Amino acid sequence: MSRSLRAALLLSLLSPVAAMAADGMPQLDFANPLTKAQIVWGAIIFFALYLLLRTWALPQVQSVLVEREQRIAGDLDAARGAQQRADAAVAELTAATANARAEAQSAINAAADQAKQAAAAQTAELNARLEAQLAAAEGSINAARGAAMAALQQVARDTAETMVTRLTGAPADISAVDRAVGAALAARAAG
Repeated sequence: MSRSLRAALLLSLLSPVAAMAADGMPQLDFANPLTKAQIVWGAIIFFALYLLLRTWALPQVQSVLVEREQRIAGDLDAARGAQQRADAAVAELTAATANARAEAQSAINAAADQAKQAAAAQTAELNARLEAQLAAAEGSINAARGAAMAALQQVARDTAETMVTRLTGAPADISAVDRAVGAALAARAAG
């Protein structure tokens, strides 16, 4: 296409825009020679940038993308290998942990059995000692109770005699007081 034909085509395409420019958009006023120059220079700059990008920048971007893709693929392969090694190490660690846990449990069971036996022996010895102490304490309690009851019986008899004498003014019958005190103490011991 010739240059004048291109310009005519461009002007025919932009004629609706030119009509709008006449109504108030001075940046689209194509009758102004500055607007035409700006459009021409804009097209030249755009074409120069396009050629610069196509011949220099885009191939560099392409090579970076290819290099990055290769590096990512290599890293993924290395990660898969590391994952397999890690899975094997985890399986080995799990087996070792289970083995150690089983050994520890058997040692704990043996120690618990030994402790139970020692505790049973200590318990039997302590029970025997406590039974002996309990029997001795019961004996001393019974002796103290007997002594207290005898002293209580004497005090009760003396108190009853004194009360009867003070209330009646006559001396109390000792045998009747002894029988009454004995019956009261027997009833109290039974109840």
